Amino acid sequence: MGKKITIAIDGFSSCGKSTFAKKIAERLGYLYIDSGAMYRAVTLEFLNWEAFRNNTPDTRMTQQILSGLQVGFSFNEQKKTYETTLNGKVVEDAIRSPRISELVSAVSAIPEVREKMVELQRLMGKDKGVVMDGRDIGTVVFPDAELKIFMTADPAIRAERRYKELQSKGVQASLEEVLNNILERDKLDQTRAISPLRKAEDAIELDNSYMTIDEQMEWAEKLIAARIC
Repeated sequence: MGKKITIAIDGFSSCGKSTFAKKIAERLGYLYIDSGAMYRAVTLEFLNWEAFRNNTPDTRMTQQILSGLQVGFSFNEQKKTYETTLNGKVVEDAIRSPRISELVSAVSAIPEVREKMVELQRLMGKDKGVVMDGRDIGTVVFPDAELKIFMTADPAIRAERRYKELQSKGVQASLEEVLNNILERDKLDQTRAISPLRKAEDAIELDNSYMTIDEQMEWAEKLIAARIC
């Protein structure tokens, strides 16, 4: 197939980054790393500490929680997919709870947490052959990645996609609420002090507003082929 490379995928929420990244990893036989799931796993670990549930974590508490922390992925042969692990235990379902969703942004903004996660992510990708998606992969985690893709789409279209996804899961929310949430998250992602969302100078933009996943894959495969030959 050619040499192994690192593929970094960044972009706005509800652009379909995870679906896109997973398909690329499957076709190449690469490891897919969901950086968002890693931050969710850390948030779950914070919740396991009673002191965190009652107080804003200080530096000492944060260091205690992160000490020896292991977040990774294991392949589920039955489901044919990678699942998030926390200290050796599969926590894929637990990290998708509404409570984790409420707290993950706050935990992710803690400098020590981001430092720890970047360290683990770089370790996972040291041998290349990885596809990772997130907000700061091409700018912070893998600034030397051979292929960087920055995904975007019209906010209204992203809101409609997210709305349909929530409906399919039985979650009640109006389209207007979903759109407002996406716009607010865009603002927070781009203005946060630590590792804000931005397009790397050498990233290639993919606006998938009116593209099917197959069309996106066709677009990506041409870029990949040029880099692994």
